[in-house]
Amino acid sequence: MSTPSFVPGLELSRRYYREAVRPLLDAQAPGIAHSAARLGGGSEVLGFDTARSADHEWGPRLQLFLRPQDAERGTEIRQLLAERLPKTFLGLPTHFAETADPGVRVMRVTDGPVHHRVEITDTAGWFTRQLGFDPGRGVTVADWLATPAQRLAEVTAGAVFHDGLGRLVPARASLDWYPHDVWLHLLACQWRRISQEEAFVGRCGEVGDELGSAVVAGRLVRDLMRLCLLMDRRYPPYSKWLGSAFARTPQAAVLTPLLTAALAATDVRTREECLAGAYEAVAAAHNRMGLTEPVDPTTRPYHARPFRVLHAERFAAALGARITEPSVRALPPTGTVDQFTDSTDLVADPRRARAVTGALTEVP
Repeated sequence: MSTPSFVPGLELSRRYYREAVRPLLDAQAPGIAHSAARLGGGSEVLGFDTARSADHEWGPRLQLFLRPQDAERGTEIRQLLAERLPKTFLGLPTHFAETADPGVRVMRVTDGPVHHRVEITDTAGWFTRQLGFDPGRGVTVADWLATPAQRLAEVTAGAVFHDGLGRLVPARASLDWYPHDVWLHLLACQWRRISQEEAFVGRCGEVGDELGSAVVAGRLVRDLMRLCLLMDRRYPPYSKWLGSAFARTPQAAVLTPLLTAALAATDVRTREECLAGAYEAVAAAHNRMGLTEPVDPTTRPYHARPFRVLHAERFAAALGARITEPSVRALPPTGTVDQFTDSTDLVADPRRARAVTGALTEVP
């Protein structure tokens, strides 16, 4: 049996809805208003899937949103799809079988009803499970801060195939990007992160700790990449896709050779020189945006020490001075939950993320 040629997951899901799911709904459940999309977790939602993605949790799948008053029809529709969906679609099984890993399923051929991946849900409930809040009721400063950028990327990327309920498109539009003052705050917080460690590359090297210097450089490279994504109004994804997303930014062509060389450097002088070039390039890009008065983009010594730094706190201060909303001006300089922590067990759980962020920021 030949292996089907790879079809990007979003296109696969789009066709699956239009050619397999929608006809069944129209024939067997007429009059049921619904919306359909492929959102949430999965490399295909961000457009980064490859043939490798098919080894787990990838395939013909989508979300089907019903009105709350039609929730009781969910079980009926789920069973209808299990019994009537084709066993394969575009040469791929529509049945997802269990594996030895709990909660992980893979495409497998079956002779019985298919365990499909058409998630039947309601709009408010789905967004609340993903984000910890329903954007249909508005998005507060606290909501923005408590939501990791990866989750915002997952619900604003992907594709909506049909919005018969009229709620999915407006909800996504309300999350398209941060409000202006919140954006300025997050940019300032990201520059501040860089300012807090930029001198350590040289200091570690000065005491002969090349490994420590390289580790700090790696952290700074990551922070610069995330900063560039924020500057380009793109939600920075988690580590697996950070480089892929960064490669799509306007700054990538200039910065990638510098950042790559900084990571590959085996001595502190080369490492510091590459980072300095990257700092100056990002600083120049900041000035081109016109969000603040121009800030001198040249690097300089770290006070009386011979370490080459940008003093990135200058950019943080310039951005902070442009924030007009009092509630945003009063925030601590920690930013969103994934700017001050990268614990997967925390940022992947909206309840925990909101609790920790609320305790830190004291935003109602």
